Amino acid sequence: MSILQIVLAAIIVLGPLIAIHEFGHFWVARRLGVKVLTFSIGFGPALAKWRGKDGVDYQIAAIPLGGYVRMADEREGEVPVEDLPKAFNRQPVFARMAIVAAGPLINLLFAVFLFWILFLQGTETLKTVVGTVKPNTPAALAGLQVGDEIVAVDAQKTSDWEAVTYALVDRIGEDGLVSLSVISANATEAHLIKLPISNYLNKSGQDPLSALGFTPYQPPIKPIIGEIVSGGPAAQQGLQVGDTVVMANNQAINTWQDFVAVVRTHPEQAIATQVQRQGKIVNLVLTPRMERDQIGTKEGKLGIGVQRQPFDIPAQYIQKQNYNVITALVKATEKTYNLITMTISSLGKMIIGLIGLDNLSGPITIAKVAGHTADLGWQAMIGFMALLSVSLGVLNLLPIPVLDGGHLVYYTFEAILGRPLSDSVQQVGLKIGIAVMGSLMFLAIFNDLSRLFG
Repeated sequence: MSILQIVLAAIIVLGPLIAIHEFGHFWVARRLGVKVLTFSIGFGPALAKWRGKDGVDYQIAAIPLGGYVRMADEREGEVPVEDLPKAFNRQPVFARMAIVAAGPLINLLFAVFLFWILFLQGTETLKTVVGTVKPNTPAALAGLQVGDEIVAVDAQKTSDWEAVTYALVDRIGEDGLVSLSVISANATEAHLIKLPISNYLNKSGQDPLSALGFTPYQPPIKPIIGEIVSGGPAAQQGLQVGDTVVMANNQAINTWQDFVAVVRTHPEQAIATQVQRQGKIVNLVLTPRMERDQIGTKEGKLGIGVQRQPFDIPAQYIQKQNYNVITALVKATEKTYNLITMTISSLGKMIIGLIGLDNLSGPITIAKVAGHTADLGWQAMIGFMALLSVSLGVLNLLPIPVLDGGHLVYYTFEAILGRPLSDSVQQVGLKIGIAVMGSLMFLAIFNDLSRLFG
């Protein structure tokens, strides 16, 4: 996708989330009799601005990374005498808490709504059948085999690969064993396979399935080169977009997965390769660059991608589920709850160092993923929007000054003490909050750039 398409996709995804968040503050404030002066989507100079019949100034600003609702408040400026009863700072503490909490909470409810829409469409997913098991990995050593169907992780039922991934992500940074309940081919009862997770699911941004050494079933994909990274080994060694790999390391290559396996297992080793190019066989010698994965294993990389192509998945690997209105709502609520708990757990592990800070992502990564999901279709885009809505809701409830959660902490102390915290204490908290959020934003953008430029 072009940069313009990625930016537009990001705006389409983030815009409604910001708008719904600010609408939560706005709606509750109005219901409680507080005078709202400005409702802004974005920060900075206004690109469009108008005054509604309700006397509120509505605007869309230039920097679409947030928004705000400005209310009459004596701490921020002079308030006309007739509006003093409607000033935010004069409202009871629990009314102020309700206004502040409304933004994050409506994001969580919006996530339920989006997931509900998706579940109403019915789902068609891959069964949790193992497609590959990498040699000398925890999965292989524990006895997991190709064709095994994973029906539970740590006694938690897994109806699809997303559930398997989430269950494993929840164990990242921990020690011990993870229990997989699997049904082998031609078997009717499940048995347990226990995989060690220490040093594998640890401080890693890697896909947990790959880290443990197994992947889902994948339909055979023709080994046609669709992308070559500029300056990478493949680009320097003569491989071209459109080449079909037919032989590598004296091994016939029938699928893309076959070629990936050869490249991955031969870092910094010359691979005699034959490709078909415009009807002719071309001989190449490819030497993959050596990289280490998140558990320290050496792997070969050429800097290539497969050509997009249609494929058929056998019916035995597909499962279809349809839900009525009520069941879809229950599933949507459960999924949102699971994402909330997983997000909180991951943040806690990040704070105590069990998960690396390199897992933080910023606006660049969000924009890229938004663009990718838009390319996949509206359902993928709605799913990503729901995931972001959960993250936005949870992050804004963190007890950090400048965030909604920080204000809720202040108001909680006020409710307990019967008086607000002193201005000096609030100012110190504000400075700490700005420093923390500024540092996290800097780190997230740094991580984004590191992923973008290596």
